[in-house]
Amino acid sequence: MNNTILYLTRSLVKDGPANNVEEYLMKILVIGGTGTLGKAVIQELSADHEIVTAGKTRGDFQVDITDENSVKALFQSTGKVDAIIATTGSLHFGPLVEMTAAQFNIGLQNKLLGQVRLALIGQSFLNDGGSITLTSGIIADEPIRQGANATTVNAAVEGFVRGAAIELSRGIRINVVSPTVVEESLKAYGPFFPGFEAAPAARVAKAYRRSVEGAQTGRIYKVW
Repeated sequence: MNNTILYLTRSLVKDGPANNVEEYLMKILVIGGTGTLGKAVIQELSADHEIVTAGKTRGDFQVDITDENSVKALFQSTGKVDAIIATTGSLHFGPLVEMTAAQFNIGLQNKLLGQVRLALIGQSFLNDGGSITLTSGIIADEPIRQGANATTVNAAVEGFVRGAAIELSRGIRINVVSPTVVEESLKAYGPFFPGFEAAPAARVAKAYRRSVEGAQTGRIYKVW
């Protein structure tokens, strides 16, 4: 869809009937759009919105979320957007008795500060009334063996969202999606989640739609 038509249409119907589908058209930046969850989110939203993707090596734009200059360059390239979705971030899994501070720092620098960095820098590139949706995980509430780093990071991401929600201006909202292990990743991660019920990525993706198109802020959308 032509961008000029897209934004003109959204502006014209902003205060129109709630059932007018055109009012939901947005320009959405998905960071991590080439991963399992990111692909599902794009599939969920692409029929109704303009999607721009970013990843470390693939996507419409490349970005290293651990590097502030790289994140700034990303947003300078994309320009203003209506929503930012992050489905990216690395963690360290391993026995606590063997874990080093350097290994623990992997999750802090990547999934935690990487997403925080996207939100802090990205807020200035959001249109009024825009939204930010980050990703945590079930381990924030249900710790697993070898998952101390993941539990810490996911819980911290959720804490950041709750704190940021009361300070963001211009009607900007922020939420976080906390998924269980997704079915498509069971081969790789299933052994870490004994007895956990998996969810298809398509089901998890609906929580991102709820965050982007809804009205809530500071929410943790649990898909367990």
